[in-house]
Amino acid sequence: MPTYDYECNACNHTMELFQSITAKHIRKCPECGKLKLKRLIGAGSTIIFKGSGFYQTDYRSEEYKSREKAEKSSSSTDKKDSKAKKKETKKNVKD
Repeated sequence: MPTYDYECNACNHTMELFQSITAKHIRKCPECGKLKLKRLIGAGSTIIFKGSGFYQTDYRSEEYKSREKAEKSSSSTDKKDSKAKKKETKKNVKD
């Protein structure tokens, strides 16, 4: 749920209100009681980081990276071997 800024045109009281997007904006000022409260156009929301930071599990370990690299290189070698075998069978069929 977003936080909305309000300002009273009668007494210049400002406040923030945490309310649902679908909720109607309030009109009555809690300070002076007049129906002069206006919702202000805000800058939008910002990212709030809580806690000590990012989790270590969010990043791949060096072991994982090396295994992935080895797997990619072996799969590319397998592809080259299969292409070579296809060429050989095509040559044998033509002869």
